[in-house]
Amino acid sequence: MVYQAPPAPPKPRRRLLPFLIVAVVAVLVIALVRWVATGANLPSLALFGCSDDAVTLTVASSPEKAGVMRQLAEDYSGTRIDEGCVEVSVVEQSSGATLEALQSGEWDEEQYGPRPDVWSPASSGWVQIARQRTAEQDRASLIPDQTPSIANSPLVIAMPRPMAEALGWPDEKLGWQDLHALADAPEGWGSVGHPEWGDFRMGKTNPNYSTSGLNATIGTYFAGTGLASDLTVEDIDSSKTRAFVSAVERSIVHYGDITMTFLSNLRRADAEGQGLTYISAVAVEEMSVVHYNQGNPTGDPASAESAEPPNVPLVAVYPEEGTLMSDHPYVVLDWTDEPRRAAAAGFLDYLRGDAAQQRFLDNAFRGHDGAVGELLNEGNGVLPDAPPELPLPSAPVLDAMLANWAELRKPANVLLVIDTSGSMEEPVAGTGATRLELAKEAASASIDEFSDSDRVGLWMFSTDLEDDGQDWRELVPIGPLGEPVDGRPRREELAERIANLPPGGGTGLHDTVLAAHSLVAENSRPDAINAVVFLTDGRNEDLNGIGLEELLDRITPEPGQQGVRVFTISYGEDADLETMTKIAEATDAAAYDSSDPESIGEVFEAVISNF
Repeated sequence: MVYQAPPAPPKPRRRLLPFLIVAVVAVLVIALVRWVATGANLPSLALFGCSDDAVTLTVASSPEKAGVMRQLAEDYSGTRIDEGCVEVSVVEQSSGATLEALQSGEWDEEQYGPRPDVWSPASSGWVQIARQRTAEQDRASLIPDQTPSIANSPLVIAMPRPMAEALGWPDEKLGWQDLHALADAPEGWGSVGHPEWGDFRMGKTNPNYSTSGLNATIGTYFAGTGLASDLTVEDIDSSKTRAFVSAVERSIVHYGDITMTFLSNLRRADAEGQGLTYISAVAVEEMSVVHYNQGNPTGDPASAESAEPPNVPLVAVYPEEGTLMSDHPYVVLDWTDEPRRAAAAGFLDYLRGDAAQQRFLDNAFRGHDGAVGELLNEGNGVLPDAPPELPLPSAPVLDAMLANWAELRKPANVLLVIDTSGSMEEPVAGTGATRLELAKEAASASIDEFSDSDRVGLWMFSTDLEDDGQDWRELVPIGPLGEPVDGRPRREELAERIANLPPGGGTGLHDTVLAAHSLVAENSRPDAINAVVFLTDGRNEDLNGIGLEELLDRITPEPGQQGVRVFTISYGEDADLETMTKIAEATDAAAYDSSDPESIGEVFEAVISNF
């Protein structure tokens, strides 16, 4: 029986006019406050949205501040300027991806999304590289000379507090030299009295895509040379510098596209009581340490309310050799027309105004002028005093450094596994291609991202591909890309095998993941990133194979051990994203969502940035 309360007695009727008057007055007060905060012209009725005279401003923002930027864009949208009513749209995009799009010569909206009027990468380093590369294409005017900062955050080495304290934090000055010593020590953490923590393990994002990865690479080269300024190409090419950088890179567990991959994985490991064995240190921006300690590793204000602090907090180590400042420049691109330039100028004034700057401070950034908010304190794992700052090298040196790093980075030992089940034959609306055709194009392009020293192999899978019911088939064995296979260049062999992948059959997902993981584990290399890249558009259909729980149990590494990481791509709307996420998380890897098949090229590029 369901209990129902008796009906309430009728309430006396009230006149609505007083309430309408109060509501109108409240709207006008909000409009006035908004006008004062932005310093722009009176929004008036634009609070209810722009009409036909809207000026739409598109801003490409780096991921770590995208959540704050969206809030600020929403607050500013509806503001009136002489050219009309402004609507600001924020597109989240890694700084390296935007750089790649800008230097391509023509913005490809299918690949990169809406063409931005304003670009706000995390660091002026990207602006320098973009200015150099577009100048080489006689497009120097694309990047303006003036790119003012809207916020700041220094690069730090985030470490679990007990580990940092074992090295003397916060009293002792620490830096890249200390990490070099730990990375080189055969006993790992045992060299400082903590053998239970195992080897020193560093997390770092790919410097071709991520600002923290770029700045960490710059900082490592500075430390290797012993210089604090005037870095030259000759300095980074010296054998001493290369040996130093190579030693630090050998401690990398894997590279990533964004720091949130590492922080989210660390948060999960912390919840399982393994926070001290997943990773020893990760190069991030200072505000990410505060966000992590608040229980919100993504830093998105929208998810802050449900956050729970970790068991083991992080602390920020400010490299004693000096650090790089992410100055979050505001770049109005040359192709922006005059109405949008006026909108961009107004939005910039708002972002550098008191109200917006306070929003940045409330999200653990430093102000554009270096101002420090209440969140930057030792209790939150950070130190408010400004750290010694290293200058950005020149654009030619940055370009040479990235090329040098590509030779020294930790190599990959990777197996590509691609679903060829019948559902991959489905056409993708508006493309004139099938799912498999788009996936083959993306997978083939990804081969160019590996170096000759990387080891790469290829499998296809569906169901019952072999007489014994095996769901997978080896097409190219794992081996160095710079060495031939069956008498022909391995890159050509991989490209041809990918191009000829045939669709058909079901999806033998669980057995194939286990077999691929086992193969890489049997052929793992201690000096490499051992991984599987696994793409599927479906869910397990082999009912005679192992179950999910058994699979997860068998691919999960022992605490403190470095296992094989399985990076998963859930392709299309029918893919089992939940299962693929569990598989990736069990191996301390990342799961990628390509539910829109047209995004597969961008997703594949993000996956390969882990190597």
